[in-house]
Parts: sequence; structure tokens; C-alpha cells
Amino acid sequence: MANITMTFPHVNDSVQIGDIVYYQTTGGAILQMGACTATTETSVSCDIPGTMVRPTSSDFILFSKDNRGNTSALRGYYAEVKMVNNEIIPCELYDVGSEIFESSK
Repeated sequence: MANITMTFPHVNDSVQIGDIVYYQTTGGAILQMGACTATTETSVSCDIPGTMVRPTSSDFILFSKDNRGNTSALRGYYAEVKMVNNEIIPCELYDVGSEIFESSK
């Protein structure tokens, strides 16, 4: 396996060693490069097969996490929400959104 290091203006803080790195060509094909072996604020390194065509500067780089360790299900924590309408006329609630994150492992 060969190693490739890609440099960017900024690398997303959620990218970790072990994440799978993909790239999308200008033609639309999505190809798997390999696992992330190192990351900094501006670069990502990963192992790629020696015969793989390397991405160009116009390709889009994607990252995927292992779903065994990065689950999206909420476990052991909860939130209670109370919503109050202070208006005189009745209204309907169409949408509620939230943001959660894993604060400890």
C-alpha cells in the first residue's frame, strides 16, 4: 500500500484516524481510497492501493466513520422540553429541530 497526504485550507474537526476516505471524480464516480492514518488542521494522510488512480485537485474528498463506534442512537441521556405559546391566537407547530453530540465515551 502507498500513502498519500492531501493538504487543504482546513480539515473538518470530526475527521479521525481510522475514518474511511473517499473521493468523487469530476465525472461523478465515488472511489474508496482507504483508512485515514494521520490528520492535522490542514492535512489528511491515508493508505491507498498502489495501483489506484490518485485524486486530482478538482475532485471532492469525503470521509465516513465506522458505525460500530460512532452510533447516532441516544443512549443513557435524555432531554425534556416544554414549549409555550404566549400569543393570544392559536398557532400550529410544524417543525422542531435539535442538535446533539457525544460528549464522552
